[in-house]
Amino acid sequence: MSRRSSGLIGVWAEAQRQQQRAQLIQQREAERRQRAYERDVARGRREQQAAYKQHREAEARRRTEELEAEVAALQGMLAAGCRAPAFRMAALVRSEQVEPFNPGTLAHPLPMPQLQQFQQQSGGWGLGAGRRAQAEREAHDRYTQAWQAAHAADQQRLRQLAAYREQYDRWAAGQLADVRRHNGGLAELAGALGAGDAEAAVEYFSAALYASTAWPEDLPRQVSAAYDPAARQLVLDWELPGFAVVPEAKSVRYLPSTDQDKETARPATQRRAVYRDVLAQCVLLVLRELYAADEFGALDSVVVNGFVDDHDPVTGREAQIVLATVLASRTAFSGLRLEQVSAVDCLVDGLRGQLSARPDQLTAVRAGRGPGEVGSGVVRHGGHGEGAEEEPDLFSMDPIAFENLVAELFRAMGMEAVTTQRSGDGGVDVEALDPAPIRGGRIVVQVKRYRNTVPPTAVRDLYGTVQDAGANKGVLVTTSSFGPGSYTFANGKPLELVPGVELVDLLHRYGLRGRLGDGASTGPTAAASRSVPAQRAAAEPEALAPDRNVLGMSWSGSVALDVCALVCEGGRVLSEDHFVFFNNPRTPDGAVRSRPHRGPDKAAVEVGFDDLPQRADRLVLVAAIDPEVNPDADLAGFTDARIRLLGAAGEEIDRLEVSDGRAGETALVLGSFRRRPNGDWKFVIGGKGYRGGLEDLLREYGVDVA
Repeated sequence: MSRRSSGLIGVWAEAQRQQQRAQLIQQREAERRQRAYERDVARGRREQQAAYKQHREAEARRRTEELEAEVAALQGMLAAGCRAPAFRMAALVRSEQVEPFNPGTLAHPLPMPQLQQFQQQSGGWGLGAGRRAQAEREAHDRYTQAWQAAHAADQQRLRQLAAYREQYDRWAAGQLADVRRHNGGLAELAGALGAGDAEAAVEYFSAALYASTAWPEDLPRQVSAAYDPAARQLVLDWELPGFAVVPEAKSVRYLPSTDQDKETARPATQRRAVYRDVLAQCVLLVLRELYAADEFGALDSVVVNGFVDDHDPVTGREAQIVLATVLASRTAFSGLRLEQVSAVDCLVDGLRGQLSARPDQLTAVRAGRGPGEVGSGVVRHGGHGEGAEEEPDLFSMDPIAFENLVAELFRAMGMEAVTTQRSGDGGVDVEALDPAPIRGGRIVVQVKRYRNTVPPTAVRDLYGTVQDAGANKGVLVTTSSFGPGSYTFANGKPLELVPGVELVDLLHRYGLRGRLGDGASTGPTAAASRSVPAQRAAAEPEALAPDRNVLGMSWSGSVALDVCALVCEGGRVLSEDHFVFFNNPRTPDGAVRSRPHRGPDKAAVEVGFDDLPQRADRLVLVAAIDPEVNPDADLAGFTDARIRLLGAAGEEIDRLEVSDGRAGETALVLGSFRRRPNGDWKFVIGGKGYRGGLEDLLREYGVDVA
């Protein structure tokens, strides 16, 4: 018994040991897996941290490269400008060739019915003689009715063709008269230049500076000029960029220990040297543009006084501080190779000009001959006699006076407003206080006296200023216009954009004076004022040219929509100016433009397909919720949508169905007309929606909205 018991105990003990061993193995395996998991987590965390560090370091390098590129562009400004084409009056001449008459299908007679077709339908020879004669009479009657209907339709076609021709002839005559009037004005200007007319010289050379493609867009273009016919000398004051044009930072480095970027300041001596070089380049570039544009031999010499608007460090008062001046004769200037010169040495030693030794501290130099010293025959850019004094040109107004005018406008609107100090203003030109409850508060105002479209970066900078200053609203006032990227970025933010046309309207509404150049001018000095967005279209549409169509859009539901058009190459808009919406009612070439609609349409776009740029291969139509009317709406109520393709006389050529909207989406691609290899255009239905509204849609098509 005892041996049997001992054997059972041994078996049990062995089983216990095996079980404990298995548990130990399982425990060790679990611990091994846990350690492996923890190692994987730690490795993943290290990799994530390393990736984050690499991203921040790469971003710091990118910012450093941007700073270096910005300085390199400043240092190479003169060389780059010398590669730009010279301004020529011939570039302003318009062709007298008018688009030929193209009536389309109306030029082709309608096919007339043939008697044989109806006789063949009357039956075969198996009929009896009496029945066959009756069938022939019936066939002849049907033929007669069909012929009369076809003849009436063709007569209607001929009447429409005659009406189209008459409409085209009126349009073509008007176009040709405008072209000849414009070209005649250029011929008169050329003759006046050759005769030494002072006003013509100032207008022409000021236009050459404003239209110059050599001049960087973000630098000022403020000029006051006069011409001395006796000395054949142009004298001008030209605004130079401020010290802030040179980046204060030299590089950016990421510090992992604090998870912050650290900017390394550019040495003061280097920044001052770059700034002096920029000022010298600006003066030389002005001389280059003027002499290059002088195809009439009107200039023997040019005086340039380069100034900045700032507070005089001696008096503390706002003033134009001259930092560079030169008198350059044609003989001395023609011997220079500007692409190879050191700008500072060329200006100071080569042309015997003056350049401030400490422009960063606004140390002035003695100005040369000024426009006001030319004599009684002085003509200032933008001046047009007594009418100009009554209605000052905002483009040529003194910048300080322009800011004061904007501040006066805000005061006339019932607000408190003051202009800010020029230094340390944080990008704010006017500060206003609106006393109105709820909607009122502190307003910061920036004033941009531009002739070209204000870039979206200026709007983004204003938004940053509003946030930094803790203001209730930011207002950007300009003499030019804003692109779609600017309006889209400002949407939903406490920002208000005031283009030039609206500014003039506000000035007149509140009893103040101001105009945008000479409205009658067709030269480059008036180009910007023509490009500013017009008011929304009038109630009655204008007559169409024969080769143009109207796209009339309708939908069910009461949702308010903005219908827009984008001229694209592939999936990218050609430029911001090729996005047609309520603040940009037409493309630069006029191929696409907004148009007043007629029922049953709720929106309309006019298109000249043959006028679209050659590289454009599609015209995209989109619709988006109007946030001002329906801020909380979506496209769920956008149903039964269609596009009517209308001819020049308003006749419906085709009806194109588009997809319905969906809940949660606030913008929708309706469809696109795509250019086929044979030159025809085919409509392709859209349907892609966007929850982020027009901003998301435009971003996908390459419009800068961020």
